[in-house]
Amino acid sequence: MNPAPLSKEKALNSKRGGVKINAAQVKKLREATLAPIMDCKAALQETRGNLEKAKELLRKKGLAHAKGLAGKETKEGLIYSYIHAGGKIGVLLEINSQTDFVARMDEFKDLAKDIAMQIAAMSPAYITREEVPQEATKKEEEIYREGVKGKPKGVIDKIVKGKMEKFYREVCLLEQPFIRNEKITVEEYLDSVMAKFKENIVIRKFVRYRLGEEL
Repeated sequence: MNPAPLSKEKALNSKRGGVKINAAQVKKLREATLAPIMDCKAALQETRGNLEKAKELLRKKGLAHAKGLAGKETKEGLIYSYIHAGGKIGVLLEINSQTDFVARMDEFKDLAKDIAMQIAAMSPAYITREEVPQEATKKEEEIYREGVKGKPKGVIDKIVKGKMEKFYREVCLLEQPFIRNEKITVEEYLDSVMAKFKENIVIRKFVRYRLGEEL
């Protein structure tokens, strides 16, 4: 007598070794990565419910997808303005997309708002580390080297490298911890949105104003 055929759900679980993914696991992964729900579920199934491995998998996929989109022309988008702290801080942001269709989506406007809020709260000076002037980088390195003067060269180099990485995380927007989820960087958040929209998205430029601050 032939056994009764498995239901579609049971067959899927059987193929994956009987691993069942519940809503709480998916929610936890989504909160940690901001990836789409279905992507979170698929990553958990692929890693047999291992949250840390699922996080790593999602970020690798998001980064790979973002790299594949990088370089594609972004002439659409919007200029977004944000006022914070009772009118004492303001941000003007240009963020670009490939198509006007994406630029008009509510999710794209939410992205622009999140980035503007990040700028208002964390006051980055640059978007990427490549934008940091060589003079500023050299000055920071000199200050750090002076502070550990007298130590062995290998130790000095290691300390200075660590301090420079911290410096970039503080002044470069894409390297800052994302204010809505400090487990990921702004760049990782942007990559997740690019993967969702399947479009290249570029933070072109921004200006941050603070009441009474000298230009």
